[in-house]
Amino acid sequence: QALCSVCSIDLAAVARVAETLPSKPEILSLNPTSLDDVYDDALRIGNAIGYAEQANQAIVEWRAAYHEARDYVNCYEQGPVVAFFEWHDPIFVAGHWTPALIEAAGGRHPYNPPGANSVTLLPKELKSNPPDHLIICPCGLDLITTHQQIDVLVNSHWWKELPAVQNNRVAIVDGNQMFNRPGPRLIDAFRWLVGWLQDRPEVIPKNFPWDDKTKTHESVLLPSKTTP
Repeated sequence: QALCSVCSIDLAAVARVAETLPSKPEILSLNPTSLDDVYDDALRIGNAIGYAEQANQAIVEWRAAYHEARDYVNCYEQGPVVAFFEWHDPIFVAGHWTPALIEAAGGRHPYNPPGANSVTLLPKELKSNPPDHLIICPCGLDLITTHQQIDVLVNSHWWKELPAVQNNRVAIVDGNQMFNRPGPRLIDAFRWLVGWLQDRPEVIPKNFPWDDKTKTHESVLLPSKTTP
């Protein structure tokens, strides 16, 4: 993948290694910035490994699940401001496909346009456009690790001033599984977004890894919220 040089081996390093192999493998580099790009990449992977028909069928199913969730969103309503933290110290707000998913789920993400890279956000910038909903989903971290890391947010002087905190609309999501990776789990992530933003818990996938408690680390030891 060429999307991020921080969390994975970069493309140039892979190419150098491939040149030393006797089989001379073909390199398929993925660099999606939107959900449609993820669909296209799935087709490219399917074609490359001889599973084109299966890949096409998978995308049909993903699209159906996506649009089924979108039916719960009123596109004529101005939705809440949603801040999505991909990192917590410093604060990085979501980029690539995530802002578009937020908007499709009925929210507004004024901090970063769809398709752009993730960017840092200063607390004063956050306070100038305070979020009604806040999602903490650090890249590569699971729920337990995230709870162990977010004291820097919870103990900040500006934390309790955010409407999302005051109204208990803060969610912690397993970034290692959801949102951060450009794959089929983005569909489940989008369904969770719709269910949470629209107060429709029946849309949230069963056993989706999230928690709405940020004050105590012990809360993460309880089962994650799921549909009834």
